[in-house]
Amino acid sequence: MGRLRHRTAPGWTYFVTTKTWQNRALFQVPENTRILIECMLRHRDGGAYLLHEFVVMPNHLHLILTPSAETTLEKAMMLIKGGSSHEIHRQRGIGSQLWASGFHETSIRDRDDYLKKSAYIRNNPVDAHLVSRAEEWPHASAAGAFRMDELPQRLRPFPSGAKAPAFTGEDYVGAKAPTPENARTSRAPNQLDRNRLHVKTSSLRRKSRPPEEFLL
Repeated sequence: MGRLRHRTAPGWTYFVTTKTWQNRALFQVPENTRILIECMLRHRDGGAYLLHEFVVMPNHLHLILTPSAETTLEKAMMLIKGGSSHEIHRQRGIGSQLWASGFHETSIRDRDDYLKKSAYIRNNPVDAHLVSRAEEWPHASAAGAFRMDELPQRLRPFPSGAKAPAFTGEDYVGAKAPTPENARTSRAPNQLDRNRLHVKTSSLRRKSRPPEEFLL
């Protein structure tokens, strides 16, 4: 089977899952978990991506991140997985493979989609019966011990009472009202045209409403 190709685009936010080698519970060891989290935060601080949510489970990792304009999603995950693997090998003397190859991602479509994925991440340790409340799991953003990045503008909630942007003529795409220049006819006005104009003008002058109300 060929290598899995990821459908990604610059500026998008992703929900990503990756597993340990052969689903081993490598992150039941607190030192391994500490190194992984430090690696994620270090590359985030270096500007490779924005980190919005994460949870380190015994045998897998869930996170929501937005790669920077200079970093692909594949590059971001290589920094996290390759960087943490290197540091765990170096600091703890572990020589075995740590991560399964590849990862699975889905793009975050909108605000509602983000809230669903975020709730899934936060509740993962609860659903696995590891803790009774999400904030009790120390290896996750829900614990409140780690600074997370703000979401991109398109995924943020609208302020309370916010109104839709005012409509302007520049926002309208379609037929334009005729201008005086293109409203002219190609023929010169004849005597009948002049008579009609004189009658219409005289009628308007006799009315009591301001002349501005007749302007189109």
